[in-house]
Amino acid sequence: MGQPKQLLPLGDKPVIRRCIDNIINAGIKELVVVVGLDAKATTEILSDLPVRVVVNNAKNSDMAGSVRVGLKALGQTFTGVLVCLVDHPLASGDTIKKLIEAHRQSPDQIIIPTCNGKRGHPSLFPVTILKEISTVDTLRDVVKRDEGRVQLIEVTDEGVVLDMDTPEDYERVLKKEGARERPDSIP
Repeated sequence: MGQPKQLLPLGDKPVIRRCIDNIINAGIKELVVVVGLDAKATTEILSDLPVRVVVNNAKNSDMAGSVRVGLKALGQTFTGVLVCLVDHPLASGDTIKKLIEAHRQSPDQIIIPTCNGKRGHPSLFPVTILKEISTVDTLRDVVKRDEGRVQLIEVTDEGVVLDMDTPEDYERVLKKEGARERPDSIP
């Protein structure tokens, strides 16, 4: 993207703030935000929210590395972990609620949303399964270990599949959100 995705504007707030607001609106009480690049700016943006910010200091770390850092920061009273990505800022609170309800009904299943048959994010992992992240390289490896323990939840929320990795992706997210013009800060 050429700059930190989490700090890009989306409507009247930065992308990271939009993501966290959606999670809070879904009723999640314990939030751990794992930051790396530009940790200071992200932490400042979140300073008034009920979140715990932890830093992944590993150079060139991937999502699995951040999940490992986040797991260490969580308390012990949870049955599942919702793994949310900052580059899917339009995944709605209602979708997150559906994932939580599916977890309540099937607490041993990995819950993954789909939209029009395409897998998306966020995903909800039972804590017992997510601990496998210490023995594999990626979350995808955890999921592929046993597809029988994966439950796909079809949603109409296109935000679960709208990924934001390039300036063109960001433009699509802005259009979907209803933004009228591209902010000057994007290259």
